Amino acid sequence: MKNTFGNNVSVTIFGESHGNAIGVVIDGLAPGVDVDENYINKLLELRRPAEAISTSRKEADKFVIESGVFEGKTTGTPICILIPNEDTRSKDYSQTRWLARPSHADYTSNCKYHGYEDFRGGGHFSGRITAGLVAAGGIILPALNKKGIMIGTHIKKCAGISDRDFSDNLIGDIESLYEKKFAVLDAAVEEQMKQAIISAKNNGNSVGGILETAITGIDAGVGEPWFDTVEGVLSHAVFSVPGIKGIEFGAGFGLADMYGSESNDSFCYEGEKVVTKTNNSGGINGGITNGMPIVFRCAVRPTPTLSLEQNTVDLQKKQNAVLNSKGRHDPCIVHRARIVVDCITAITVCDMMTGRYGTDWLAEI
Repeated sequence: MKNTFGNNVSVTIFGESHGNAIGVVIDGLAPGVDVDENYINKLLELRRPAEAISTSRKEADKFVIESGVFEGKTTGTPICILIPNEDTRSKDYSQTRWLARPSHADYTSNCKYHGYEDFRGGGHFSGRITAGLVAAGGIILPALNKKGIMIGTHIKKCAGISDRDFSDNLIGDIESLYEKKFAVLDAAVEEQMKQAIISAKNNGNSVGGILETAITGIDAGVGEPWFDTVEGVLSHAVFSVPGIKGIEFGAGFGLADMYGSESNDSFCYEGEKVVTKTNNSGGINGGITNGMPIVFRCAVRPTPTLSLEQNTVDLQKKQNAVLNSKGRHDPCIVHRARIVVDCITAITVCDMMTGRYGTDWLAEI
């Protein structure tokens, strides 16, 4: 459905980076769900640029809930959240209109939309559009928390520097991440990562990294075999986040180097609950949740816009060209993307859970 994701609870994103506004429509959400605008703003703040490690574009994200919420509760009708664009400098892109930025969507969007696309700042392909997903997550995440489901993402690796793994106190780790603008579990690596980002920026370059996400509180039995597996649906959603180029669940590609006796997760009882002694499968067997935490990692590419001369093509003159990028851009998007991954994960989990238990499930106490 092009710009819509979800079957039971769906989100539709709209807008362009330098248009009047961007936003999101959430449809199918149960009536009676609490909506805290301060919490939505808190999540948007986690996505906003930070210090010298981010773009100099500063958007206040003064969102307006146009419909679907009354007296702090969802009404059950479509929720429309509008986020104005205020800090745009469209002239930065006028001189490079027909120069396809390497690894951006400039060339492919031109092929699809025949030159009618809004090219300024990446248009509809810009990471700016993810603010709408975060606003939607600002409603859905706390609703899932009340149902005992927690979602958290940390920067597992950035510029080759690694954070520690999630600990046995997984819920404590997740809760701590929402208090951090730069989401690492080991405070000692934060400054190292930031300095590596700044070093790349000073050299006109950029860096990428790996985000690791954990989901707790989902019972066994959620998901479908084959085409709507939990891994498949989550991957579908996560790959919609700009810059994500890979994903793995549990031990992921590391399973390829194990013996079966090493990789299998042995079952046992803890009281009346079935658990696994290890979690190499990442909480999923046969495409269906097994009750253990769902754990996945996604690779975030280095930001493709550089302050370096790059070879490209001129789509209007149909000849090779050289690009010297203008405009404002991030030397790294890993730290900003983590809250986007949290929110798109929450949207996906909400859709899966309401598919199993009904759309009113989210508001049930």
